[in-house]
Amino acid sequence: MQTNGQDTENGKGMPDINADENMSGTTHLNDALADESELDKKQQELNEMRDKYLRLVAEFDNFKKRTAKERIELMQTANKEVIISLLDVLDDSERATKQIENAADVNAVKDGVALVFNKLKSTLQAKGLKPMESLHTEFNPDLHDAITEIPAPSEELKGKVIDDMQKGYYLNDKLIRHAKVIVGK
Repeated sequence: MQTNGQDTENGKGMPDINADENMSGTTHLNDALADESELDKKQQELNEMRDKYLRLVAEFDNFKKRTAKERIELMQTANKEVIISLLDVLDDSERATKQIENAADVNAVKDGVALVFNKLKSTLQAKGLKPMESLHTEFNPDLHDAITEIPAPSEELKGKVIDDMQKGYYLNDKLIRHAKVIVGK
């Protein structure tokens, strides 16, 4: 069947809408415009995401640089605080040295040196330094460096520290120097 020179069916059971002169054939053109505007939206979203990504990368890079700089400054200022606290001990040491040159009394010199030593010790302890007690304790290779082994004077001192050659120290409960010891065998 044909009406106005058209097939009513295009072989698939559907009328051919492009063959009719009276029917508007612009409905299928709207689909292409919608696809283009959707493509533009997706491109705009992609550009926004790319911009956000680049800004985030730049911000992270600035963060890394800033924290590295702050870490260096913190290390420098931490040392500054300790040095400033030790300046008083240095001043006392200089005064003691001047007094030693003119002193005739040995006991006064001993007392002066002991005062300076005690001030140094208390200043360092105030900053978190703590001496390690290792005499007559079990030898621990994590805490002690064995200089030598000697025969133990008694059976109970075998495997224990007999003498401290150099004290070990903790700074805020963290080991900063191993003790150099002599161990009994």
